[in-house]
Amino acid sequence: MKRIAVLGHHAISSGDFSLNDLPGGAGRMDILSRCVSSSLFLSHGMRRDVEVYLVLLGPPRPPVTLRFSGERIRSLNPDERSAGSLIKKALAIPRGDEFRESTPGVAVRRGGLAGLLAEHRFSVLDEAGVDLRKATDLPDNVILSDHLNFTEEEAELVSGCRSFSVGPLSLHANCAISLFLNEHDRRSAGWT
Repeated sequence: MKRIAVLGHHAISSGDFSLNDLPGGAGRMDILSRCVSSSLFLSHGMRRDVEVYLVLLGPPRPPVTLRFSGERIRSLNPDERSAGSLIKKALAIPRGDEFRESTPGVAVRRGGLAGLLAEHRFSVLDEAGVDLRKATDLPDNVILSDHLNFTEEEAELVSGCRSFSVGPLSLHANCAISLFLNEHDRRSAGWT
């Protein structure tokens, strides 16, 4: 199982947003929706061995973590509105400290980055990290930020994590995810 976690610094933590305004009124939920699609979709199928965690840090009650399970997901299309709709549904249900499923393959709970780091060992995707293509031990779990850098507090939380890079330039989060998964695909196919 590969796990991809994305921090959404302005993504609102309630379902009170319009699917017509994912970039503005939803706090850049468009970025997170693209990350879900890049993580789970293949040209003619779905990556069943991937879980995507979205950590929503915007108002009104952050942090909130959503989990998309490629193994169980249903009713997801590769457009932003489809993922946005599943996020909206998940945020509409009561949440506690444990994941609660809102629709098949989508679950929500209270809590954020610290909880994820306590449950799974993550590496960080960052331009300054070790070149992923040259790494002898490819990570299965990665964490990255949306369009903003990690805050000082977040950087401190991930300071003990290994750091890997998909290239020398800053890329959109969804593009970095595609390159990370592509490197897994290349190695699985023996293209090293």
